Amino acid sequence: MTDAARTELELGRRNFAGASSRADASGRPGRPPAPGRRPLVTVLLLIAIAGSFAGIDFTRFARQVANLAPPTDVTAQGIVALTGGTARIDGALALLRDNRAEKLLISGVNPAVGRHDIARAVERASNIVLDHRVDLGHAARNTIGNADETRAWVEKQGIHSLIIVTSDYHMPRSMVELSRAMPDVQLIPYPVSNKQLEMDRWWRHASSVKLLLGEYVKYTLARARLAFETPRGESVTALAAETSTHGTTGGVLR
Repeated sequence: MTDAARTELELGRRNFAGASSRADASGRPGRPPAPGRRPLVTVLLLIAIAGSFAGIDFTRFARQVANLAPPTDVTAQGIVALTGGTARIDGALALLRDNRAEKLLISGVNPAVGRHDIARAVERASNIVLDHRVDLGHAARNTIGNADETRAWVEKQGIHSLIIVTSDYHMPRSMVELSRAMPDVQLIPYPVSNKQLEMDRWWRHASSVKLLLGEYVKYTLARARLAFETPRGESVTALAAETSTHGTTGGVLR
């Protein structure tokens, strides 16, 4: 090889190396990323997107709770108070005193608590708690149980419209569960507020944020579960199996 050929070859190598260095310095892809990094980047991206959506949805939920207010003029055939605080029972009894409904169910009462105990705990309730219009439900242990207990009471009483009394932060999840259990009953939300929680300024108080976050998770799980259940609480898979066994005309479809 001549000296001129060697010189041209060396210049070519130098030019190629220089072009690669300039490509890397300019930010252009010089080398493909390592194969192991691509799945990690994708997972991190998906987590970031899911976190953003969850944050937006939680903010929407918190604003919904903050804007809830009881209707000023409401009537129905029945009232249900979901236990969890005396303010809920007091609000339901106030509606009954005003003859906004004919009967009241207090759902989820501790089996050890009776009418006299409620009368002592709730303001101005002693003349109503013992009234024949008030029933106590002792079976429910959670919101799903409240919905099932209320459904049984509604069917027994022949009620087609119902005022739902519970805390404002608990109302969205309660409406999901009660709507699932009683799709044919008109449900009217009547939220009661705890002034100490200051839900209209929830972001300023750690206790309110923690309460709303916990309730939001339960509310999200309730919505997700509802997507796989029929209105009466049967799973879609179980209902499909029953339909295939008995046929569409002979099966019992609720």
